[in-house]
Amino acid sequence: MVKELRELREKSSEDLITELDRLRAELVLVRSRTVAGGGLEKTAQVRNIRRRIARILTILRERGIKL
Repeated sequence: MVKELRELREKSSEDLITELDRLRAELVLVRSRTVAGGGLEKTAQVRNIRRRIARILTILRERGIKL
């Protein structure tokens, strides 16, 4: 996890916003698959995506960028 945080902090703000948009779209797809009855291959997938989104938002807020 420390490596992941270091990599996120090294990215530019534009890259983080792009990553954030991608993760939000992925979260919608995973949730829609779950609701449709498809289930999850990995049960922790939603939680991991939400945590990564939260990490990115925290870094952006530290930089003073409001979304």
